[in-house]
Amino acid sequence: MTRFIVQRLAESFIVLLIMSFVIYGLIGLMPGDPIDLMITADPKLTPEDQARLRALYGLDKPIVERYFNWLSAAASGDLGYSRVHARPVLDILLPALGNTVWLMGLSFVLALVIAMPAGIAAALRPQSASDNAINLLAFAGISIPPFWLAILLIILFAVVLGWLPAGGMGEPGLASKLQHLALPVVTLTLVTVGGIVRFVRAAMMEALRQDYVRTARAKGLSARRVVLGHVLRNAMIPVVTILALNFGALFSGALITETMFGWLGMGKTIYDSILGNDFNLALVGLLFATLTTLLANLLADVTYAWLDPRISYK
Repeated sequence: MTRFIVQRLAESFIVLLIMSFVIYGLIGLMPGDPIDLMITADPKLTPEDQARLRALYGLDKPIVERYFNWLSAAASGDLGYSRVHARPVLDILLPALGNTVWLMGLSFVLALVIAMPAGIAAALRPQSASDNAINLLAFAGISIPPFWLAILLIILFAVVLGWLPAGGMGEPGLASKLQHLALPVVTLTLVTVGGIVRFVRAAMMEALRQDYVRTARAKGLSARRVVLGHVLRNAMIPVVTILALNFGALFSGALITETMFGWLGMGKTIYDSILGNDFNLALVGLLFATLTTLLANLLADVTYAWLDPRISYK
């Protein structure tokens, strides 16, 4: 297992390196750069001033050379400065990451708490009234656009009832943060839980058809022990794959929800940096999202071996 993890980490590093070049190249090919913005802001700049500024910022060099200059600086811990915020990139990303952990972490946990029992209950009584109701609600959750659901929740709880704030980050303190988190967390939970329910139900129904379930029941095991000790453990293997993908997207932020509620997470920060031609901030943010996706996939592979002892990595 240790050898497998080391090998996967090395592969992840190579993928991250390749993605850094791809993202850097795509951002470099975007129309407009910081010098163009300076020229727009100050029309008195002469062509000589423009050339001197491009040379000062290294923008007159080929993109490959610029990439390796950035890579050598990043390897030494210098990730550059945000052009819009005039601060180091990490000073902007780390608070945004903390906000995303609060938002996406709470919604992810709540979605699991709701989806796992609902998916199991639906699979144990297929075609029953409860199964049909759970499927209907899950389908509705998948179908509802997040921005529309966010608007409905704002109108109901912030405008009509006045129970919760419509958006923003709130004042310092846990109580205020949780109050402002309530609506965005509910929005993300409702749009996430439906997909997980359907995957859990399908995996459970497939596992219930296997021969080992019939054997376990023939041995006299209780229904609870059969479901929790045998069926659920095997059914979780395909579900873990879906959860790993969702977990990887967790740290990328939820752009629509964060925008609707004015929550300054990773998704909104990356989006605003791209619109503002803040190349350093956008590059590091996208690379961090790539890194978390790679680590989530590695975590899923390790979880496979824990769920099924027959899976061995050598």
